Amino acid sequence: MSTAPPAVFAAYTPDVHAVGGSLTGTALLGLVPLAVFFLLLMVARRSALQSAIGSLAAALLIATVGYGMPVGLGVLSATQGLFNGLFPIMLIVVAAIWFYELTVVSKRFEDLRRSFSAVGRGDLRIQAMLIAFCFGGLLEALAGFGAPVAITAAMLMAIGLPKVKAAVTVLVADTAPVAFGAMAIPITTGGSLTGIRPEDIAAVVGRQTPVLALFVPMLLLFLVDGVRGFRQLWPVALLTGGVFAVVQFWCSTHFAYELTDVVASLVAFAAAVLMLRFWTPQTPEDQRSRVETEPLTRRRVTLAVLPYALVIVVFGLAKLTVGVDMPALLGRAAVKFDWPGLYGNLVGADGTPSASAVYKLDVLGNPGTLLIVSGLLVMLVYSLADDRARFPMSGRMGLAAAGSTLKTMRGAIATVATVMSLAYVMNQSGQTVAIGTWLAAVGSVFALLSPALGWLGTAVTGSDTSANALFATLQQSAGKAAGIDPTLLVAANSSGGVVGKLVSPQNLTIAATAVEQPGSERVLLRKVFGYSVAMLAVLGVLVYLQSTPVLSWMLP
Repeated sequence: MSTAPPAVFAAYTPDVHAVGGSLTGTALLGLVPLAVFFLLLMVARRSALQSAIGSLAAALLIATVGYGMPVGLGVLSATQGLFNGLFPIMLIVVAAIWFYELTVVSKRFEDLRRSFSAVGRGDLRIQAMLIAFCFGGLLEALAGFGAPVAITAAMLMAIGLPKVKAAVTVLVADTAPVAFGAMAIPITTGGSLTGIRPEDIAAVVGRQTPVLALFVPMLLLFLVDGVRGFRQLWPVALLTGGVFAVVQFWCSTHFAYELTDVVASLVAFAAAVLMLRFWTPQTPEDQRSRVETEPLTRRRVTLAVLPYALVIVVFGLAKLTVGVDMPALLGRAAVKFDWPGLYGNLVGADGTPSASAVYKLDVLGNPGTLLIVSGLLVMLVYSLADDRARFPMSGRMGLAAAGSTLKTMRGAIATVATVMSLAYVMNQSGQTVAIGTWLAAVGSVFALLSPALGWLGTAVTGSDTSANALFATLQQSAGKAAGIDPTLLVAANSSGGVVGKLVSPQNLTIAATAVEQPGSERVLLRKVFGYSVAMLAVLGVLVYLQSTPVLSWMLP
């Protein structure tokens, strides 16, 4: 027998006509927190954390004064969002970066870097493409948050690419993998906020971003060596992009979506290496790369790749349904409870408690937990290797790497948690629903504009995760009101964000710093802005056509 929760606060039902009985007035007031966020970040030049805090304060004020939400419920909504931002979202991100750091402190990462630099038969253009696209995609899959741009830009300089050209190349390359970056955390965030299964969102994203992935490697050849580079090397670029696109599509739908970019990057790189065994590029003398001096043994290459093989195996086993239903087995340890004080007092129009006030954490099947298990296995294997003197690994080093990761990520942790608090307050007070319902007035055309919201959110915040935290529920609401599949629009928000990353001030600064050209952000922006807008236009048309019978067959 269930009992109703004590009436600590008055029950609250979100109303899209809360302000003067007007949908337009309610929606415009709901836009204020987003305007505050962007103004603080772009005009006042405050940090992302400070901007998020200011926007959260505005959202709470509007929720209570403008929409009539009890103050206590607004605060509880913010705490639930903060907790979701920490667990599971930042747990996954921190675990992913710790996993990457293990390869760095063990000095195996350097061997992996040199493995990518060694292919291409000495052709700088092929090496630049593979490093920026495949290796950068692998780094985006594991670390994200600017790491791919910083590391691959330095690598391109090391093989002989001019500084600004290196920066532009890695910025353009860091597009297609972003939606599945940091173990697909943008998609997980979108699912957490909207209640749509992340697997369903990932499957749709896997039918959008591969279109970009197919052509990006060829574009990189053009950036590195103009028409000559494209004309001489397009076959290997087409193969690399094509394999990446196909594997990205397959993994997003049929495997662990969190590993989509890990698998796609490794398989695309392997395909390029295999092709280069049988196909010799025409390499002008001015496009010869700087040669690595010390040869790599097969054993060192194997141990460098081993962590990524292990993580694929661990995630694959966790998704296994043949013989034993591992997802169901791991799911028995899930934590689920009604958020105290919020559940039962936040109710829908039909008087039933809102499902958004229920907290759930998949403890064992969580990608963060699986990454920690994978990291422990990597530590074990590396500690047992007989070359520990040169490539040291111990439990103490692993713990130190974890502590260093937490210290380095504390700003990002606080920012994402605050942005999630903002998202929960806006969602549960009705601000997001009001905005989405108002925007849906444009009808089916909204599908054409949908990726632009993700582009804007990522361009401003530098994070596809933050863009989904800000706009995923808005996309869902607009889709329901306009009669468009909400899953398609939430996926479009992630896909639009991947090309917004290209012009993000945060990413531009990282690129400028990595190539030792501080202050060159405006130069880089001028060079990449056109590519960003062009790719956004392609995505907009693609999403619109997917919302119609013309390309609806592409959707799962």
